[in-house]
Amino acid sequence: MIALFINGTKHELDVPADMPLLWAVRDIVGLTGTKFGCGQALCGACTMHMNGIAVRSCSVAVGDVAGQHITTVEGLAHEGLPHAIQTAWQAENVPQCGYCQPGQMMSAAALLAKTPKPTDAQIDDAMSGNICRCGMYPRIKAAIKRAAGVA
Repeated sequence: MIALFINGTKHELDVPADMPLLWAVRDIVGLTGTKFGCGQALCGACTMHMNGIAVRSCSVAVGDVAGQHITTVEGLAHEGLPHAIQTAWQAENVPQCGYCQPGQMMSAAALLAKTPKPTDAQIDDAMSGNICRCGMYPRIKAAIKRAAGVA
């Protein structure tokens, strides 16, 4: 049994230690907001937070994160209120197809937690590992700036 704290709730998972965190969260716990993209940690669609740090859950073995605090896009809101990045995403009409958006929002939220008023260069650096096939990068940057209050 591998214990994880996912979105504030303890889960005891009877899974192989080498199972990717993404599949444990999606298939075993049933939280399907995080998406599978490339399976090689290259696209960012599977981004979750581990102890507040953005990680690519497709390449993290569940056994390596036992006992850690994992946050998925479902856990981004706090006490029923959307996270600032979620509100900004809507205000800036960011999603086109929407597939990459959970990972984009998780990377953006991790950036804002670490750097509340990021510069353009810091935004570009933090978001560089997240691919949007629809090309919504200008809207994503605008939403991050809005959430940071620097728009």
